[in-house]
Amino acid sequence: MAVQSKAALVLRAISMSAFVAVLGLWLPAAADTMSDADAAWRRQDFTTAAQLYRSLAEQGRASAQHALGKMYENGEGVPRNSAEAAKWFRRAAEQGHAGAQLFLGGMYSTGEGVPRDYVQAYLWFSLSMAAGQGDYAAHGRSDVMKKMTPAQIAQGDRLVSEWKPKKGQ
Repeated sequence: MAVQSKAALVLRAISMSAFVAVLGLWLPAAADTMSDADAAWRRQDFTTAAQLYRSLAEQGRASAQHALGKMYENGEGVPRNSAEAAKWFRRAAEQGHAGAQLFLGGMYSTGEGVPRDYVQAYLWFSLSMAAGQGDYAAHGRSDVMKKMTPAQIAQGDRLVSEWKPKKGQ
């Protein structure tokens, strides 16, 4: 029995080492994929950038979702599609990505890719402002507030106070 136990322990240790080695190879590759996507975008290889961002976006990475949203908004490497841009901005915004919140607020303010909704615009501009987008978000919120009733502003404030970020989606 002692020999089998020792053999089982050795086999288990080898299996665990192999698992850790494979995991170690995969993790840097996943981390590099975002920098690879960013590099492809900078060299204007938009098709490659879109493929790399999409892979990460589908895994729930907010920065990739935001980048993919911008690509759909601008028609870079993908067909220009405001509704698809809004979808990816929303996924990132719901995780707390300030830039995506800003873009989503703008889309709700103008009705581009989503139905015009000043309360939703107010929500996303307010969250973006609180998360560091400063003047851009404050300007967007100020503009949308001019078009809102006091009841809509109160509703927006309630949504802001109740908002909680979601995990990667």
